[in-house]
Amino acid sequence: MSPSAPPLEARMAELTGRHVPFVKATVVRARRPASARPGDTALVLADGRVEGFVGGACAEATVRVQALRTLRSGESLLLRISPEETADGTGEPVVEEGAVSVANPCLSGGELEIFLEPLRPVPRVVVLGESPIARALAAFGPVLGYEITVASGADGITPEELAGSQALVIASHGRGEEPVLVSAVRAGVPYIGLVASPRRGAAVLDALPLDAEDRARIHTPAGLWIGARTPGEIAVSILAEVIQAVRGRSVEVEVEVEAPPETPESPGTGSVTAVDPVCGMTVSVVDSTPYSDEGGDERRWFCCAGCRAAYEKDPARYAKADAS
Repeated sequence: MSPSAPPLEARMAELTGRHVPFVKATVVRARRPASARPGDTALVLADGRVEGFVGGACAEATVRVQALRTLRSGESLLLRISPEETADGTGEPVVEEGAVSVANPCLSGGELEIFLEPLRPVPRVVVLGESPIARALAAFGPVLGYEITVASGADGITPEELAGSQALVIASHGRGEEPVLVSAVRAGVPYIGLVASPRRGAAVLDALPLDAEDRARIHTPAGLWIGARTPGEIAVSILAEVIQAVRGRSVEVEVEVEAPPETPESPGTGSVTAVDPVCGMTVSVVDSTPYSDEGGDERRWFCCAGCRAAYEKDPARYAKADAS
């Protein structure tokens, strides 16, 4: 990356290189007096952190909620934010194909349209072995958009590769299998496949220092049953099983999340939302979300410090509003 590259572009390159998921949020239209302008950009990380600028605190809160949803779904979205009621008059977001309109009562008359583009790491598949099946996996994987890492021996697989991988396939025909299988199970690799006959595969599993539940996570013989015979056909059947495992988990975005800086106890990771009792906005519950423990046993979350201050002046008022 050139030293003169804009900071967010350099940050995007860094996150992509480290297989960290994020959403690129770009303002495509703004109506005054919105503080953001077309072209303003921010990155929303999976823990809810926002880097860059796409509007004030209230607009940012709405962007965070919707960006984290796109990160889980993997689908890009045009977000419209307006202080006016949504089209159905209920105040609830109006969802259309590829777009969502949200009423944000905090905006001072302006409107924003922001394009949210989720950028998730391509699935990384680690292959152990130099067999014809291993070579076929290395050849076919990139066609699916997968990043294939091939290791000829167990020593060539690092703990970092296992922890950041979506799949491990062992096609080494008895060489260095057991320690890598155990490491992959303990690292939580979503798909673990062992190329072996049913009899040998069962014997390998029985010898592993794992409980029955952990052994059940290992697929052996690896691959879906499609009548495969040749190394290429077997590789296709294995990749089909990897697709089934990876895509079946994609809604929850089971990918490595960049660790946030040291903070007080984290209230959540963005998958939990709450309603601001002052303005009625939906906000993501993350480290940076303002909250208050005033006025009862239940913690309240806010879109900005202003709403929190208003609440803390008269918690009973908003408790009555909730009850009604």
